Amino acid sequence: MTIYFGTYTRHSSEGIYTADFNAKTGKLTNRLLLAKEPSPTYLALSEANYLYAVGAENDLGGIAAYTREGQLINHVVQEGAPLCYVSVDEERNLVYGANYHKGQVLVYKILDNGGLELTDSHTHEGHGPHKNQASAHVHYADLTPDNYLLTCDLGTDQIVTYRVSDAGKLTLLDTYNATPGAGPRHIVFHPTAKIAYLICELNSTIEVLIYDSVGQFELMQTISTLPDDFMNFNGTAAIRISADGKFVYASNRGHDSIAVYKTLGDASLDLVEIVPSLGQIPRDFILTKDQKYVIVAHQDSDNVTVFSRNAETGRLTELSHDFVVPEAVAILEMEC
Repeated sequence: MTIYFGTYTRHSSEGIYTADFNAKTGKLTNRLLLAKEPSPTYLALSEANYLYAVGAENDLGGIAAYTREGQLINHVVQEGAPLCYVSVDEERNLVYGANYHKGQVLVYKILDNGGLELTDSHTHEGHGPHKNQASAHVHYADLTPDNYLLTCDLGTDQIVTYRVSDAGKLTLLDTYNATPGAGPRHIVFHPTAKIAYLICELNSTIEVLIYDSVGQFELMQTISTLPDDFMNFNGTAAIRISADGKFVYASNRGHDSIAVYKTLGDASLDLVEIVPSLGQIPRDFILTKDQKYVIVAHQDSDNVTVFSRNAETGRLTELSHDFVVPEAVAILEMEC
């Protein structure tokens, strides 16, 4: 299978990279530069094999559309910083983007050639009590299990949910207020229970939320991603859930670790372990589709760690941490 890596291009990286992953041995090999793109910090692949990336062109920021093989189709850019998150809506043939710096959620129509066209955008307003919350910072835009568009706003401590028309137009549905100063970043949903897990960057917690399927959330539990005795700087990053819903994983930047939780009968979380990620700033990670491995990309140490995963206990065992990808901050998997 092929692993795609998104990166910053502040130092030695040139854009989007790929590598081969052997699902029998857990080994990464053959790193290649797929496409030169300024700081493609998040990636999404469509079922039609188009690759969508955070992108920039002529000092304008936005999103880029590529073929799976790395051929540029088009950029859609505006004044200001590029996006920080992209996702694909296969049913409506749309792509969603989150713009952290501008506090925006954006919607793009997928054209016949796989390129993109902007159809709508909405700018959030507000702020929070933390020094990093002077304004809205939309960090995530993706679908709920019942096909509403959900955004995580780190700057306003909110989950904002929208209805989306087939033409890609947004209508505000509801808003959930997280703990003040928490900084909601990303969210995952349990595959069978009406539960969501919201990772909060600024206070290093996961909020376990009851989801009533019409865009409304209710707080059930808050659990830390850190050991009780850790007092230094930390900011959480990615959150993933196993396909069977039995385990949740979260990455810590600062503590540089992966926190592992098991889900209990009511889908609340119980900590299993916190393991070193064996690199600096684990910005993103994935569970491979076969659920046997966890692959972690590190931003500051330019290395990728591969863990084997015990499906019964959820625990992780390091296999390697010496595969080099410069400034890696996003990772996804594609079957060959």
